[in-house]
Amino acid sequence: MLEVKEIHTYYGKSHVLQGVSLSVKSGSTVAIMGRNGMGKTTLTRSIMGLAPAASGHIIFKGIDITGLPPYQIVRTGIGFVPQGRFIFSSLNVKENFQIAARMKSGGWDIEKVLSLFPSLRTRLGHKGDQLSGGEQQMIACGRALVSNPELLLLDEPSEGLAPVLIRELTKMLTQLKASGLAILLVEPNLNAVKQVADYVYVMSKGTVVYDSTPEQLLRNTEVKSQYLGM
Repeated sequence: MLEVKEIHTYYGKSHVLQGVSLSVKSGSTVAIMGRNGMGKTTLTRSIMGLAPAASGHIIFKGIDITGLPPYQIVRTGIGFVPQGRFIFSSLNVKENFQIAARMKSGGWDIEKVLSLFPSLRTRLGHKGDQLSGGEQQMIACGRALVSNPELLLLDEPSEGLAPVLIRELTKMLTQLKASGLAILLVEPNLNAVKQVADYVYVMSKGTVVYDSTPEQLLRNTEVKSQYLGM
């Protein structure tokens, strides 16, 4: 479904991504791990056209989307939950969903999102800046879902969340995976990764240095120590 082939991305003269390649099969969940500052967020931004790759190719459903503007990439079927959430703080919960909704018969709508995040049902009229971090993360996820993507890209969704909310997030990702949605997940929490991911890529200094199943990564103490600080 998604093929990232040898992409190189720069911020000014800083060479951040140095030939990154990975793939996500239809219906699978793939995780990206690594220490802070290793290029994981830049990778998600490159896929979404927010930090365009200088070279290499990003192929989605057989179409080269490299260099397309972000709104066109969303229309191809990729939903994005960015690091930091970036919800519209001046809009209420319902309006945050409405602004991103792309109706699809049998697909995600506001009611289905509220079934996934029932605690938001009583908060529909509250503005984004009146909500907790966990609630804002629910909105960011729901906003991506109502665009009815075929691939959901999440950049560190557990950041800043309490352990109980991380468990709820993991449960949510498990449900989405069971629905057949393909997921590309940047996530530092290995416990969450081992529960939801089919495959893991580890990044260091702008390159992929290791890839395996979560089970193989759990057994590899050298990789965990050197690249994940575990």
